[in-house]
Amino acid sequence: MFFPVILIIALILASGLRIAQEYQRAIVFRLGRYTGLKGPGLYWLIPVIERQQKVDIRTRTVDLERQETITKDSVTIKVNAVLWFKISDPEKAILNVANYNQAVYQFSVTALRNIIGQHLLDEVLKEREQINHTLQQMVDTATDPWGIKIEMVEMKDVEIPESMQRAMAREAEAIREKRARIIKAEAELESSQKLSQGAEEIAKNPIALELRRMQMLSEIGIDNNTTTVILIPSEFTTAAKAYSDGLVKKLQ
Repeated sequence: MFFPVILIIALILASGLRIAQEYQRAIVFRLGRYTGLKGPGLYWLIPVIERQQKVDIRTRTVDLERQETITKDSVTIKVNAVLWFKISDPEKAILNVANYNQAVYQFSVTALRNIIGQHLLDEVLKEREQINHTLQQMVDTATDPWGIKIEMVEMKDVEIPESMQRAMAREAEAIREKRARIIKAEAELESSQKLSQGAEEIAKNPIALELRRMQMLSEIGIDNNTTTVILIPSEFTTAAKAYSDGLVKKLQ
């Protein structure tokens, strides 16, 4: 007689046994009132009186769909991003917000649009890391009362209009051409300065010109060619010119 009763009681007690994985936490309600957290591992709930709601505390990935927004300089662009978050306080995640997944997603999308609207197009393209950090702080501050920790936010793609792409390509080409001209001009300036210095040194020491001529002859002889170069000292040419000038005067 007592055995069936004991068996029924044992079955009722056993029905209250629950198991939570290492990455899970159970929010326990007793007659509708929150009583605490259970898990991980084996735990027991009072049958009929207590119920649970499990949450996963692992990091989650949310893909923010492509958003069309306008930058500060009135350029329409499309941006998408990826967000990583985890539940830091399971109690708040269940009690303070109806659907924390949807809440995090909607606020992140809104924050992404707002922060893009505060930056110029060049800033969006060049300062992604700073924008990602600012967006993370903004979303993390808003979701903290929900027991949510935003670990990282990364913008994936920034799609700009085709006409703007062509304009940016022309601008980049003009900048490269400008840089090339500046480099060429600087090289010519440096070359002219070196030539001027060389001319001054030769003027101070005429023998340097003869040494340069001999060096040039050796350089020509390196290649296999039939060119013959005869060096005439500058004093000889000077004397020859003076002699010819004197002969012309005598003939006159």
